[in-house]
Amino acid sequence: MPGTLVATRPSNITARKLLEPQNNNHYHNLPTISPKNGIRKPTSNCHFNEANTRGRVAKEYMSIAYSPTENKGAESVRHLCTADSWFWSPSTFPGCSTPMDYAESHARVMASVNDLHIVRYDQAWAKDGHVLLRYTAEGSHSGEPYQGIERSDPPKKARWSAAAIFEIEDGKVKSFTKDWDQKVMQVTRLNFWNSGYSIVTDWSMQIQLGWAPVGESKDPRWDPEMLAQPELARDKK
Repeated sequence: MPGTLVATRPSNITARKLLEPQNNNHYHNLPTISPKNGIRKPTSNCHFNEANTRGRVAKEYMSIAYSPTENKGAESVRHLCTADSWFWSPSTFPGCSTPMDYAESHARVMASVNDLHIVRYDQAWAKDGHVLLRYTAEGSHSGEPYQGIERSDPPKKARWSAAAIFEIEDGKVKSFTKDWDQKVMQVTRLNFWNSGYSIVTDWSMQIQLGWAPVGESKDPRWDPEMLAQPELARDKK
């Protein structure tokens, strides 16, 4: 049977469980909008209105957080989040512990990738109080320097996919979980790359844009110690 999405607050440095099997399969396939494919109809109508409402809240948050013009930082999304909302994505957004922190950090990224946008939602599912969005995004380093890295001419482009798990409570974002398990593999592949091997690494935005370090780095996003202990990275500024 399919598992139930569970967004529980992590404790200490223990690994976080995102899926916990249960004996029901009342998932709801939300309508997703694609520039090419239009609207995908849901596969189930059971409780669909409630599920669709939660999906709209999650997508509204994403539409702001991923807009170089609408995302002005934390205050841009605060109205969509509960007062005690939390965020989890230590290997890609260290130092962020709330959905507002994520919006603030992402706004700084989009100052450099100033044409960043979501291409499509590949999948959108809702169950109980949770919404899962798997999406494809793209953009180019056409804006400001990123951590001292100037844009190239022509600007480097990137396209990547990721997933976001939202917990929606009373019409607002209670929690937002976003993490890329392949990051450790990316670091491993970069080590091979440094050794002279030619390896295609097209998963990560940072790799495609030329932002990923090619040597040792204390940036929590690329520090093996932080990747091995994500709870430490979560608090690392």
